[in-house]
Parts: sequence; structure tokens; C-alpha cells
Amino acid sequence: MPDFLIHHNALILVGDGRKALFLRNRGTPQALDLVVEHILDSADNPSTREQGTDRPGRVMQSVGSARSAVEQTDWHTLEEEKFAAIIAEALYRAALANGFTELVIVAPPKTLGMLRQSFHKQVNDRIHGEVPKTLTSTPVDEIQRLLAA
Repeated sequence: MPDFLIHHNALILVGDGRKALFLRNRGTPQALDLVVEHILDSADNPSTREQGTDRPGRVMQSVGSARSAVEQTDWHTLEEEKFAAIIAEALYRAALANGFTELVIVAPPKTLGMLRQSFHKQVNDRIHGEVPKTLTSTPVDEIQRLLAA
């Protein structure tokens, strides 16, 4: 699936807006051997309609009697952005401790965008490749097979 090699000792982040798996390649680029090092799980993040009970607000215009609706806050997306920041912070701490020299990120496109906004330069400099795919609920051996293809 990826068009790059995943070298020995590379760190692989498999994440989305709710869960992050930190895997380490103990094998070679030709024979991956992924081992789970750490798992981050966000707190329960139900959909926006389950989190917000108020109706969207209304705004009165300063001139005349016109009114406008205010868009409802997307609580679900806000929680996903917070979780992306938590992942980015964990990777930053690991980069400062020289916990990895090569990082591969596997995440859905929306999460990839959130992560890119949150990454520090020390993390960005170590990104070796990205795979825009959702694999957080996939077993590790299947992730290994997909990344080796």
C-alpha cells in the first residue's frame, strides 16, 4: 500500500479522532514485525447531537428587524481536535527524548489534517510517510500485512 519503505525501529502511528496506536517495526523493511508500544484512547466522544441540547442561537441585526441563525457548535469535531493535539504532544515528547528517528502516520484524511496543524517541527522533520486510511480497529497483524504490501 505505501510507496515507501518502513525501516527497522520506525515508529508507526495508527490513529483517528478517538484512538491512537503507537507501533514499532522490530523487523526489516522487507519483513515488517509491528509491536504495540502504547495506546491512547480518548474519553467518550458521542456525536454532536448527543452532546448539545440547546437549539442554535439567533442574532438580531443592529439595523432593522432582521434575524440570523448561528451555526450549532460541532462538539464532536472539537473533541477530535483536542485528541489530535494530545497525540501531537505525545509525539513531541518522544521526539525530544529521541524515541524515534522515523515516523509513519496512518490516519484518515481529516485526522491527518488535524495532526499536521498540531505537529511541532521536531516531529515534522521525522515524518517518513503518510497513509490516508482508517485502520485503528484493524488487528495489528492485518495492519502489518497492509503496510508491507
